[in-house]
Amino acid sequence: MAKITLQNLKHSYLSDPVGTDDYALKQIDAIWEDGSAYALLGPSGCGKTTLLNIISGLLTPSEGQVLFDDQDVTHTPTTERQIAQIFQFPVVYDTMSVFDNLAFPLRNRGVAEDIVKARVKEVANMLDLENSLKQRAAGLTADGKQKISLGRGLVREDVNVIMFDEPLTVIDPHLKWQLRSKLKELHQKIARTMIYVTHDQTEALTFADHVVVMYDGKVVQVGTPVDLFERPAHTFVGHFIGSPGMNILPCELSEGASYFAGNRLLINCSKLPENGSKNLELGVRPEFVEFDEDGFPVEIVKVDDLGRHQIVVARHENNIIKMIVGEGEPIPSENPRISFSPEHTRLYKNSWVVD
Repeated sequence: MAKITLQNLKHSYLSDPVGTDDYALKQIDAIWEDGSAYALLGPSGCGKTTLLNIISGLLTPSEGQVLFDDQDVTHTPTTERQIAQIFQFPVVYDTMSVFDNLAFPLRNRGVAEDIVKARVKEVANMLDLENSLKQRAAGLTADGKQKISLGRGLVREDVNVIMFDEPLTVIDPHLKWQLRSKLKELHQKIARTMIYVTHDQTEALTFADHVVVMYDGKVVQVGTPVDLFERPAHTFVGHFIGSPGMNILPCELSEGASYFAGNRLLINCSKLPENGSKNLELGVRPEFVEFDEDGFPVEIVKVDDLGRHQIVVARHENNIIKMIVGEGEPIPSENPRISFSPEHTRLYKNSWVVD
């Protein structure tokens, strides 16, 4: 296992990058602790796979360093980094049995056969493959083949880090929950450093101890699932995490107070910027918006009943505001007014949280 340190890391696919926009990865500085489970979360094209390939050695960064346990491995070949990487699509040897697929990484390194058998049996039990060990891999379903890929990453005990590049993309939706739970269980058992790349917030939040949110080639926040939900450091995090995401609304300051569309609001910010500051926004999650006779007026546009709760879409002037209302809670039919929880209403400047 290894602590992973990224120092002044940048990468461009151009031979002669000039400006910031020429870089697929902007500057990244991070320390990922030994034995933790991390998820790289963000939309397609944000740099997740590029960063993963730099850590694995498939790419050499344009600038900066990658360290495993404080040892510089920036130019160390992949074969010498002692990593296991599981890709989006299952990589299996169809003509081999499940047992031989799982045994391959160990046999390839000359491990004694008695150790091979013990490790394969242990990993097969972890992944519920013990009844398929004699079966040819060609006869398995997509999720069965992906379990083999996972098993080949887990079977070695000398790896520094296990990396998953969107490993559940080809899995049927009803099986994804089972495999996500199995990965979480495996991490708790073996306590190895794991990095999981995904664009699916559910996968990231259920798997990881720490989620690394990426946007436009940058890491915009690293935190626990609770941190990302309750204290988004960037408006993208607020919008991307949650269903529905955070309401991002225009804000103005006047005489030391914050205003949304002319309505004075109390917010969670100990020191406001100067009056007249530009590019200010308020962020409040739908869970912290409520009907309030003393609030400001809105027009209800739509109500979606999801069973345990309802998503109410309201409009104030030209601004859309979403709120979550519990099952059975009344929705005013006339003159609805709403308010925001001051404790959970945050101020953002140039997309970054203030204070």
